[in-house]
Amino acid sequence: MAAGGAGGGAQVKSAVRTVELLEYFAARPGMHSLAEVQKAVGYPKSSLYMLLRTLVDLGWVETDATGTRYGIGVRALLVGTSYIDGDEVVAAARPALDRLSEDTAETVLLARLDGTSVVCLATRASQHHLRPVTRVGRRLPVHSTALGKALLSTYPDEQVRRMLPGTLSAPTEHTITDREELIEELHRIREQGYAVDREENTLGLCCFGVAIPYRTPARDAVSCSIPVARLTPARERTVRDVLFDARDRLLLATRRL
Repeated sequence: MAAGGAGGGAQVKSAVRTVELLEYFAARPGMHSLAEVQKAVGYPKSSLYMLLRTLVDLGWVETDATGTRYGIGVRALLVGTSYIDGDEVVAAARPALDRLSEDTAETVLLARLDGTSVVCLATRASQHHLRPVTRVGRRLPVHSTALGKALLSTYPDEQVRRMLPGTLSAPTEHTITDREELIEELHRIREQGYAVDREENTLGLCCFGVAIPYRTPARDAVSCSIPVARLTPARERTVRDVLFDARDRLLLATRRL
């Protein structure tokens, strides 16, 4: 069966349901009962069960020892890894990320815009004992992160308004949740060339980010995250400067992509 897609094309219902199921499990780690899944996705219970059993047989979904609870399978990991392994930007960015990691000794991320989120494509761990941990594949809100704000700043204001949801979530008490206030923040980011989130996404953590302008608007950005306990005005200036250097290196490395 097919249904009309948002772009006017036909969508195969079983394919859409398969993708929605995988996205459901990807967003909710752990194992879930058939009733939990059915309540969330709303599919008829009989067809949902058959679809889940098919995905289990193919390795995309796993079950627990009782065979009654379901979670994401190892095949999803293999496909996700192949995306990273085959991405030209990730490959080209490795030397610049290594250099940024050496220059700062802090946690470094490369991320890509995906709707109202940024998705981590590569990371370099901090050399300090006190450090944030962010895994490849993690999704972060676009409006509360330095990475996201740096990317949003490369879009016109009206397009940003269309991209953002009507209500902005508040991961912390410092998050900007007013859309017009965020637009004003993006104006400042355009002027200074980099974005900062001061405990807006994670308490105790300050992040600095720059967009990589190998295309316009940008889709990728790099950031450096520092616990506020280690942050001083002098340290902030140093991080800003090495981020600008990393941006230039990344732009050079990706200029033919």
